Amino acid sequence: MRNLITLFDLTAAEIEQVLDRGVRIKADYDRGVREPLLQGRTLALLFQKPSLRTRVSFECGMAHMGGSSLFLGKDVGWGERESIADFAQVLGQFVDVIACRANAHERVIELAEHAGCPVINALTDYSHPCQALADVLTLRERHPGAKSLKLAYVGDANNVARSLAICCARLGIAFSIAAPRGYQFEQELFDRIRKDSPDADLQQTEDPVEAVRDAAGVYTDVWISMGQEAETEKRKQALASYQVNGELMKHAPASACFLHCLPAHRGLEVSADVIDGPQSAVIQQAGNRMHAQKGLLAWVFGV
Repeated sequence: MRNLITLFDLTAAEIEQVLDRGVRIKADYDRGVREPLLQGRTLALLFQKPSLRTRVSFECGMAHMGGSSLFLGKDVGWGERESIADFAQVLGQFVDVIACRANAHERVIELAEHAGCPVINALTDYSHPCQALADVLTLRERHPGAKSLKLAYVGDANNVARSLAICCARLGIAFSIAAPRGYQFEQELFDRIRKDSPDADLQQTEDPVEAVRDAAGVYTDVWISMGQEAETEKRKQALASYQVNGELMKHAPASACFLHCLPAHRGLEVSADVIDGPQSAVIQQAGNRMHAQKGLLAWVFGV
């Protein structure tokens, strides 16, 4: 049984399989071909957090591949009316795969322990692997045939940044993150990445200019994620000098693309001229959520 809780769960070869399949399915989709690879399969979307891209991309992806999906929100009482173990075992008898968007990472781990069917992490406070898969797919599309790539991340070392670091290390993509002290990666993450991927090119700095130098892609995310609203002013002050704007982009190659997982707050983590400018790949990136996840679903079921 194949789960995706973090990208540590996939080898480099498996990530390449997912991305390659996603690319081929996308090419078919663009030609109007929708092969029913998942006919008769059912996906449960178990969500504690609101969603646009994740929910719609999974629902449409399943439909295009001949399967079906059902959205399960607060009304199902996950972790409230009964234990997670009981809930998971029952749900796992009805569906073929579960994509879970949870407040706490531990809840997805517990869900996977009892579900009896594959579980995909569709976002937790610790990890967002589906986003990172789409991001790498987009970076490669923007730089076709490049023998080496570097991705720079500017801002809070959050769940998205963590998944990107793991994914890049697995695939031999250099990864550099610029963040202030208190908002950087924990040392244990770097230690584990280097243990699993000894040749990984990872850099952590407080200097955004240093991070974006020679980068094929410059990435940022919101400074205040869901559940962090009480820290709004503190985070704005700490991250004020980490905005991705036109001046910072001058220090990256002219061919560098700008990436953001969306939704974005123009004027905070990114200036409007960058996210709405010619280097921005954010809409392409959002669209690739569906294609990368189709590749992931095909991998999960081995089809």
